[in-house]
Amino acid sequence: MPENILIAIAWPYANAEIHVGNITGSHLPGDIVARYHRLKGDQVLMVSGTDSHGTPVTIAADREGVSVESVYKKYHAGFLEVFQKAGITYDLFTSTHTQNHFKVSQSIFLALKKNGFLFTGIEPQWYSPSAGKFLPDRFVEGTCYICGYAEARSDQCDQCGNVLEAAKLINPRSKVDGSTPELRETEHFYIDLSKLEPDVKNFLRERASHMRDTVIGESLGKIEAEGLKPRPITRDLDWGIPVPVEGWEGKCLYVWFEAVIGYLSAAIEWSLISDGNWKDWWVNPSAKQYHFIGKDNIFFHTSLWPAQLMGVGDQFVEIFNGEKGVKLTLPYDVPANQFMNMEGQKISGSHHWGVWGLDFLSRYDPDALRYYLTVNMPENKDSDWDWGEFVALNNNQLVATWGNLANRMLSFCYKNWDGRVPDIDPANLREADLNLLATIENGFVTVANEFSAIHLRAALAEAMRLSTEVNRYIDANAPWTSIKTDREAASLTVYTALKAIDSLKVLFAPVLPFTSEKLHIFLGYSTPLFGEQYVEPVQDTLGEHTVLRYKPVLNESGAAFWQPSQLAPGQSLSQPGPLFKKLDESVAAAERDRMG
Repeated sequence: MPENILIAIAWPYANAEIHVGNITGSHLPGDIVARYHRLKGDQVLMVSGTDSHGTPVTIAADREGVSVESVYKKYHAGFLEVFQKAGITYDLFTSTHTQNHFKVSQSIFLALKKNGFLFTGIEPQWYSPSAGKFLPDRFVEGTCYICGYAEARSDQCDQCGNVLEAAKLINPRSKVDGSTPELRETEHFYIDLSKLEPDVKNFLRERASHMRDTVIGESLGKIEAEGLKPRPITRDLDWGIPVPVEGWEGKCLYVWFEAVIGYLSAAIEWSLISDGNWKDWWVNPSAKQYHFIGKDNIFFHTSLWPAQLMGVGDQFVEIFNGEKGVKLTLPYDVPANQFMNMEGQKISGSHHWGVWGLDFLSRYDPDALRYYLTVNMPENKDSDWDWGEFVALNNNQLVATWGNLANRMLSFCYKNWDGRVPDIDPANLREADLNLLATIENGFVTVANEFSAIHLRAALAEAMRLSTEVNRYIDANAPWTSIKTDREAASLTVYTALKAIDSLKVLFAPVLPFTSEKLHIFLGYSTPLFGEQYVEPVQDTLGEHTVLRYKPVLNESGAAFWQPSQLAPGQSLSQPGPLFKKLDESVAAAERDRMG
């Protein structure tokens, strides 16, 4: 029976271009899982957007000497372009700077307040005498009082991953002008997470059977060691979502609190512009929500975000649209990836040490990128991009194993059977033919199990292993030899091989959508495997914003594509061609020079 699957992916800050670490960390794994479930016939909603209110955005605006809105729109446009080119099929990729997101976030705030989970308090916050204003947490850096890292932010240390108390930061300095800030008192709203701690711990224990050990271990470990403490959810800012309380002008909702609400607000925005129903994923208790993030955001998504959802109870929907007695569902899984490094070093924009998405896609095909990032995906530990390995895997696996298999069999068939699948009687298939087809058919179970468990490297490895089995079958039966003496035997071999290739096309499709679609056409199908991506302007009271959208499709019979080949004897083929490009070994050295 079809499931309702929400794919919610980390919102990138609008202050830097998307690099391969970002793509493999959250966007690509989310897309692979979304595509698998679409092929399977499930009802998928994949959402994310540009985090336009984060402090890094205002830092970038100060650095470039332009308005914050212009910075967010510039990077947002780049995000839309790279995701389109890489095939990251968002049903909606939007922004936090929309009237809808403002309303949803403020409704969450008011629901928590009504349910008694918010209180006000006075706290010391870093203030810049030279700038004459309080500094957002990411405008202040210093030495972490836990691990000693010299470039920790005042709210979180990227070295040890701990959430920090800003007032304890050692040797603080302003990122704006390098001056030393001073602590001054200011009033803020806090969410009392201590009241929600028992529910959060129960939530994590219930999810332990299918969440990754690294995710559960870090989340429960932090709660057991430190407990869930009250956290401020407002800040003295002039760019963000206003606090919806009279007398609190000049203060905004803290970005850590409101950005994660985007998973909900994006679903609601999608329903508003698509005539859909966001409740199919956010109220339906049988729906499954997957949150794809990097390891630096685990605690926010497994503990703080569920606490927010639990705290609003049934008050959010009542405040938002007047409907009573409706509660929101909680995340089903948070398959957080570790980090990808670059040739043994941490990716660094300031040192131009990395591979940026749009730059890569200006020279190489998207499926080559998707394949290498999936083979090398940091699912359980950090991984490393290596240009030599990229070239070798492209040439030895994509080109030589899978691409050559599909191209040589289709070309051989197209030439010798007048552009058609051999018109054989399936009842005449031999034992070896049936055994191969049974092996490939079983792949729809084994590969599906890996995709369902978010073991994407294993799913791809199994599909590639099956393609090797088909290569062995073809080598053993050698149709290019048998056609000279026994055309019937050659026909059975070619038909069986094409059936297997047709099935493998589907198994590879979540990872290799562009070449799978091309192969789908070569095999004579007219309805595409996947739908259409497009950019659309949306108007609201904050002005026009541009979104990336996706229109899904189903095949002619209305059934899902995730099934063994339906290739018919005698079916017409299209003129085939190579699926992948072989790369010269000199590419690796040239790209290393380009980075340095």
